[in-house]
Amino acid sequence: MTGKGDPAAESLRAAARELVDIATTIQDASGHATAALTDGALLRALPRAASAARLAYRALLRATTSGAGLGYALTGGRAATLAAKAGAVLGAESLAVRVLATSLRLRISAVVSGHPELAGDPMVTRLVDAAAADRDLEALRALRALVKDRGAVRALSRLAPVLGEVLALRALLDENPLNDTTAWLIATGKGYASADPITGVSNKIIAVLDVGEGAARPTELPAAESARLCARGSLLGFLGNISALGTGGRVLIQSVEGPDGVIRHVLQAPGMRVGHPDGDSPQDLFGAFSSAVLNSSPYSRALAKAVADYGVPHGAELALVGHSAGGAAIMNLAQDAEFCARHTVTHVVAVGSPVDFKQPADPRTWVASVTNQHDIVPTLDGQGAGNCFDLHPDWYVVDYADPTHLFPICHSIDRYRANLAHDLPGEREHIDARLTPYRGAVVRSQAYLLFDRPPWRPDFPFLTVPTRVAPGPDGPVDLPIRTRDGAALTAYFAVRPEAVRDLLDVTGPAVRVGGRVLVAVHAARNRDTSTADHHELHLGILVPGPPHDLAGLARPLRRTDLLGVADLVRRVDVRCSGSFLVGSAVDAAGVQSLAATLWGGETYLTGLELRVSPRSVRLAADQVFSLRGRLGAAVPLSDPGFVGYAREGDTTLRSSVRARGRARLHPAPVLRLAVEPHSSHPLAERLRDLGLDGARPLLCLTSTARQSLRDAAVPVPPA
Repeated sequence: MTGKGDPAAESLRAAARELVDIATTIQDASGHATAALTDGALLRALPRAASAARLAYRALLRATTSGAGLGYALTGGRAATLAAKAGAVLGAESLAVRVLATSLRLRISAVVSGHPELAGDPMVTRLVDAAAADRDLEALRALRALVKDRGAVRALSRLAPVLGEVLALRALLDENPLNDTTAWLIATGKGYASADPITGVSNKIIAVLDVGEGAARPTELPAAESARLCARGSLLGFLGNISALGTGGRVLIQSVEGPDGVIRHVLQAPGMRVGHPDGDSPQDLFGAFSSAVLNSSPYSRALAKAVADYGVPHGAELALVGHSAGGAAIMNLAQDAEFCARHTVTHVVAVGSPVDFKQPADPRTWVASVTNQHDIVPTLDGQGAGNCFDLHPDWYVVDYADPTHLFPICHSIDRYRANLAHDLPGEREHIDARLTPYRGAVVRSQAYLLFDRPPWRPDFPFLTVPTRVAPGPDGPVDLPIRTRDGAALTAYFAVRPEAVRDLLDVTGPAVRVGGRVLVAVHAARNRDTSTADHHELHLGILVPGPPHDLAGLARPLRRTDLLGVADLVRRVDVRCSGSFLVGSAVDAAGVQSLAATLWGGETYLTGLELRVSPRSVRLAADQVFSLRGRLGAAVPLSDPGFVGYAREGDTTLRSSVRARGRARLHPAPVLRLAVEPHSSHPLAERLRDLGLDGARPLLCLTSTARQSLRDAAVPVPPA
């Protein structure tokens, strides 16, 4: 399973290591020669020097620029660097590059020796041979043929064991001078791939986009996920926890009582979160990239915040277990000297992670790295299955190949866990033996949701307002009522003026369109509120302002133009128009008792349901009516809130709901209102009197997600 125990492969890797040493020696010699050639004092003294000295100088020049000597091996200094890059563009090579390229070819051969499926695949062989021979056009054709035949995913999966070496070889031999440094880093094993080996674009350009001090907030896991967490510590148990967490931006910390009775702690970190490449979570694509190529990232800083919030005591023993980007992040945490001064990091287990060039700050920390040779992610730092260096002789490295060659399946935490459970029993037992202090009963578990930056509270700043205590029928009530999660629907109907005149005893001018009066059916769903969660329903006649007229039908309804309709979508603090309430309903008894304070008028207690989506709506009131259908096209706007008017004796009350969120105005909804047949509910009778049974609205205003503030109704000063 390991793929690195084959004697022939090990002989090839040993030869490759020797060639790396030779190439490095040649490169150093070239640097000294270049320094001698560009020495200012030597150049000034050369015209006066003896002829033998000038001959030696010319010989040195030929040695550093001739293919028969060191090749085009100028290096060091600004002028020599520019000359070397110009030579690379023209295709000039140095002896050091040729030796290093031979080393990479030997490594490819070593991998092929351990992977018979590569040697037996003519399409892969064609691509590798073309890349090794510096035939760009042929390599491109071979790659296109491989992708066309297998698909991109299968092609990358098949190439994964030799991908790093093939890319480094291309970077060494092509005419792009920008990727030469990366090729040397990969080929010599002296550092992570600092740039893209194809284009030469620096990796840090992407990594620096991932910014933030990191933050962690405790979160409760659903019951189904909590049930999957391990009850006793073990390698497979911790990896199973990572599987249960998924890639949703969460991590887990557990406390385990070891065999010796000591409480120790385990931090478990999953891999990259699927979704937007640069979201609020440090587990996004940019976060995964920065965790791999930088020594500190928002992910590792967020992990430190989680450990601090969990309350791990100073000096307590801590094990870190991570998968993919989580493995890179925990290694960054382990190499943080300040963190290791606060806590004793005893073990690090990185699974499927690019961690070859990371080193714990505490030399006593035991590190295990588990990688599948067909997994592309661990090769992101430039070191893959063809690596011929023993970068960490003090680590426990499990580098294997299993029959599942398809990426990303072979990268999944469940596949790694299955390999360790069934295919690598010896390796699993060895890691478990080292984790013996953590193999006991789990006494505490806490999940954390991670962020790049500390998130704003969901109620800030809109819901951060002064509050006061108002008396209520069931005790004091905090006003205004604050709703953190809400939705709303307002449907506008056109009714005959006679229906309104027959219904109302007191009214003023109403908003008309086309000779008809506009009537609004407004419903809201209020969740996570400062009082009881509830639905509310209001039926009202649209009026351009407060109705002060007490003469009833003595004054006929006045016509208004469409400006009255446009006023309906203005903010409530500058809006005069509103709904003159002729009936309201709620589904919470505590809110019904407050109705006289909040909006006035007659309010009924009945079951309500409101479901709003961008495409459809369903509103139902038990034994009253239902309104459902498709919403159609929409115009986006800010949620304007709601304004209602009611009469209480000789006083007009104005109530309002201030809202924050996005709303949609639907000019041609396909909805129908249906009153419950044979219902004697007062609201059902009122809807029939208005002629709304079977009616379709002219337009609708919807909001699928909003926050709102509802204060007490206030008297309107007389005109």
